[in-house]
Amino acid sequence: MQALQMEREIVSLEQYEALPEDVRAEVFDGQIYYMASPSQEHQTISMELSTILHTYLKGKKGPCRVFHAPFDVKLYDSPLTIVQPDLMIVCDQDKLDGKRCNGAPDFIIEIISPSNPADDYIRKLYYYKNAGVREYWIVDPRRKTVTVNFFEGNVLNVQYSFDCTVKVNIYDDLFVDFSEISGMLNSWP
Repeated sequence: MQALQMEREIVSLEQYEALPEDVRAEVFDGQIYYMASPSQEHQTISMELSTILHTYLKGKKGPCRVFHAPFDVKLYDSPLTIVQPDLMIVCDQDKLDGKRCNGAPDFIIEIISPSNPADDYIRKLYYYKNAGVREYWIVDPRRKTVTVNFFEGNVLNVQYSFDCTVKVNIYDDLFVDFSEISGMLNSWP
């Protein structure tokens, strides 16, 4: 007996852009994957990290900018691959077209959601590395770890706990004190 194989529809850019605005989704190799809304803990971590990155970049007065989800990054046209990293730094202004980043950001942070940790640890690691992202962090609130992947320096899967200060490797003088962020999380009832 021959097994039936269900093929999922390949999504075009036009179909992706036609999704309702309140739908959170990413596309990997033309296949659409829907995402859940972030939790309070996720949002707190994202806001703290965004503030640290924005303040640092503003002080540098350079071309780099920080963006947060939902903001599309089109990694590939064919097959279509669009992601919405939790946080990213883009230094090449030519990659920005007013709607999205076209090509790899310089730095990406993903904050793990309990429903899909494999996406961040495996799938996105693969896509980000191959697309040319320089550095990729995975922040895991449940395990209270930060996993640093500095692709440009060929350094993969270096883990830090939330009581550490972690260096952003693409900059000489940017450090993130996760004990402060952890303290913010612990101050909530």
